Amino acid sequence: MISTAQLSSEPWGTLNGGDPVRLFTLRNAHGMKIAISDLGATLVSWHAPDRTGRLGDILLGHDTPAEYVAATTYMGGLIGRWANRIADARFTLDGIEYTLDRNEGANLLHGGSVGFHRAIWDVSEDNGSLLMRLDSPEGDAGFPGNVTTQVRYMLDDDGTLTIEYEAVTDAATPLNLTSHAYFNLTGRPGADIRGHMLSIDADQFFEVDAAMIPCKLADVAGNAFDFRQSAPIGARLDWPHGQLVQAGGFDHCYVLRDSAGGDNPADSVREVACLYDPASGRELTVSTDQRGLQFYSGNWLKGDAGRGGVAYQAHAGLCLEAGGFPNQVNMPTEQGDVIVRAGDTYRQVTAYKIDVRHGV
Repeated sequence: MISTAQLSSEPWGTLNGGDPVRLFTLRNAHGMKIAISDLGATLVSWHAPDRTGRLGDILLGHDTPAEYVAATTYMGGLIGRWANRIADARFTLDGIEYTLDRNEGANLLHGGSVGFHRAIWDVSEDNGSLLMRLDSPEGDAGFPGNVTTQVRYMLDDDGTLTIEYEAVTDAATPLNLTSHAYFNLTGRPGADIRGHMLSIDADQFFEVDAAMIPCKLADVAGNAFDFRQSAPIGARLDWPHGQLVQAGGFDHCYVLRDSAGGDNPADSVREVACLYDPASGRELTVSTDQRGLQFYSGNWLKGDAGRGGVAYQAHAGLCLEAGGFPNQVNMPTEQGDVIVRAGDTYRQVTAYKIDVRHGV
């Protein structure tokens, strides 16, 4: 991949405490542009061409920083320290029980009430890419260890946005980071994603209980959750399935097939999902080195204030969030994979690529 991306920045307003917020824009050689804020390392907008060459914004978003802080949708935010839920907002590590911020009933959701998505990140430029850095002190939302996180956003000329995550800690702590971007490939405000086609490279997913905590692994074969071949999202939302009723749609973690890579960590980055909008011709492919992919079909968007005065309704956008499994820190056989210890480095690579199909 080749990048000739250009980076610019501009003021974007202030928060109630007077803190300034900035907007940074990456542009590639073909006119694609992505806006990212230092508030929450948030993906604010992504203008990409359709099959006629017309640019449209494929991300949901808000108009002002204040709206991002007030919202409960995590729109475009960088989620940490823990993406998704931790049951009963507690876990035990090395014999010590930790109690966390309960911000969704009894559970912790997306890092707590003041997660990474509401922090102001330090920003620098590195050869056309955007580097963002955040220090999270010990006790942040109840988590142990002082954690320093760095996220790099890179836009290539082939339409690939690569997000590279790194984090270090001075004490053992769970980490599970993700991007909570809401995609709608139509590029039309107010449109929904029911007509999109989706494929996910997974044979199993986690069923959830009434609190949206994983309760068991289930096979996708023969039911609404089978996206091993590309299928229309709207038709699948209409299937009779108890899990769709439970979650109001799709809000489930898929267990991605393992990569065929060898000893090189880069070999574990593989294409895991593809989203296609037949009307615009836009196609989004997702590649990652992570084990889980949360597919959320925007079930709980209920008139949320969107850009340009649009009120986002259910299924106005969808999320494909790469990371660990929800509540993995409380899964005895899986906990070790999400614990970062002093001297180790958390790493993740996830890439979103926009292309255009010119046929039907």
